[in-house]
Amino acid sequence: MSEKPLEGDVLLELRHVRKSYGDFLAVRDVSFRALRGQMFGFLGPNGAGKSTTMRMIAGILEPSSGEIALFGAPINRAALMRTGYLPEERGIYKAMTPRAVIAYFAQLKGVDATTAHKRADAMLERYGLKEWGRQKVKKLSKGMAQKVQLLASIAHEPEFVIFDEPFSGLDPVNQQTLEDILLDLKARGCTILFSTHVMEHAERLCDHIVLIAKGQKMFDGDVASAMALAPQSVLVATEESFDLPRFARENGFAAERNGAGYKIGAADAQGTRRLLSGLVAAGAPLTRFEPSRPQLRDVFVRLVEGQAAPSAKGA
Repeated sequence: MSEKPLEGDVLLELRHVRKSYGDFLAVRDVSFRALRGQMFGFLGPNGAGKSTTMRMIAGILEPSSGEIALFGAPINRAALMRTGYLPEERGIYKAMTPRAVIAYFAQLKGVDATTAHKRADAMLERYGLKEWGRQKVKKLSKGMAQKVQLLASIAHEPEFVIFDEPFSGLDPVNQQTLEDILLDLKARGCTILFSTHVMEHAERLCDHIVLIAKGQKMFDGDVASAMALAPQSVLVATEESFDLPRFARENGFAAERNGAGYKIGAADAQGTRRLLSGLVAAGAPLTRFEPSRPQLRDVFVRLVEGQAAPSAKGA
């Protein structure tokens, strides 16, 4: 277990935050911390309460109860001027040029006009949009327009950014560009909170993740700790003379076809050893026995379906 973070390292903290709309409780007693310089993944299925929580952090909605501290104080205008926000809903001024859009949003956050336009030019060149910089936004593809909106949200060089489903609707090339943007932000010390349905992005990029479902926190920890909750499985193949599915059934294992062999659920390391010793004792002519690398999506499914106890960390 990592040491408790120093208070000065905590950039964002939610304490028992709730948000209700009439009788509907969208966010239920959620608490967590984000540290300075962290890449922080906020995960959950549709309707989990992610966007509502992020809007409260961005100062757009007020909690029904609980507290949110940003830069060590309750949310205020000064803190929000140091924050960038990309909402889930996409939309920028189609009659403007990308250069003008980026510079305009930078100026709204206090950047002078000359600096704002210089930053816009540099960002457009850095992320492959230089030739489109003076075209109308309406002439851009959906992915390029989305990239412009993202760049506009960070043109004032914020210390903290909130991205709500930034990968949604992007093709693989633009997804890679977005990853580059996130890594560039982190390299200069920015704290990043983003939500996503694509577990591979969270697994590859995040230092820390929080998963919520039905408005409740289900997990709060680093990616390695999340992976430890993943059910283990083994990729097994034998010569055709051995009835592997039957062996699995008779010994209490679940087997599903996987290519030329089977994926067999082993629950944990002890189960993997029991599976191997059982196959050896049965004289199975093994051609493959390979523990399968757990994936974050497996943890996601397991936690959302309530098959694992939620972490109490950060509560």
